Amino acid sequence: MSETMQFIFEIMGTIAFSVSGAMVAVEKKMDILGISILGLTTAVGGGVIRDLILGITPPATFQNPIYAVIAIITAIIVFTPYVQRIFEKNPIYYERVMLIMDSIGLGVFTVVGINAAYTTGYEDNIFLLFFVGVVTGVGGGVMRDMMAGDRPYIFVKHFYATASLIGAASCIIIWNIFGQAIAMLVGTIVVVVLRFMAAKFRWSLPKART
Repeated sequence: MSETMQFIFEIMGTIAFSVSGAMVAVEKKMDILGISILGLTTAVGGGVIRDLILGITPPATFQNPIYAVIAIITAIIVFTPYVQRIFEKNPIYYERVMLIMDSIGLGVFTVVGINAAYTTGYEDNIFLLFFVGVVTGVGGGVMRDMMAGDRPYIFVKHFYATASLIGAASCIIIWNIFGQAIAMLVGTIVVVVLRFMAAKFRWSLPKART
């Protein structure tokens, strides 16, 4: 995958996760600073954790602030009265947009995490590839939910982390057969499709009984 295509992938994920973080902040009636921070944290949180695991210091977010800038700008756009009125008048849009953005962010950052592990020379460590991919995908969302005072999405909503795991597996398997670009594209699509299907058919993992 060319650097340009990889950059586009990362920007897509950054925007998608920033929107989901900002939407949660708006629902919680946070001010513009809180919305900006939650959007930023959701967008870059998983990547920061990934880089620390891989020994990339300072994390890429601090080496190239473009991702942070885009995340904050995106969050502020969600904060504007016009966008807020859309969700207020059409509450069903909130769930739909949240599902779409969170799914895209999860899919994109899962494969971006795997790519980072490959790039730093860990292509033979399958467990690390899986772990870093999933952590990059779900890390920002977990931080978002904790900061918003909610139970992390990955533990209660359909099968969130499971979709990331299956997408990571697809990416890793295809990587050595068809190459980086196709592997990352397929891995992303698998995650997004699984999230949509889980939402439509109410798929979920077994839960503890009280």
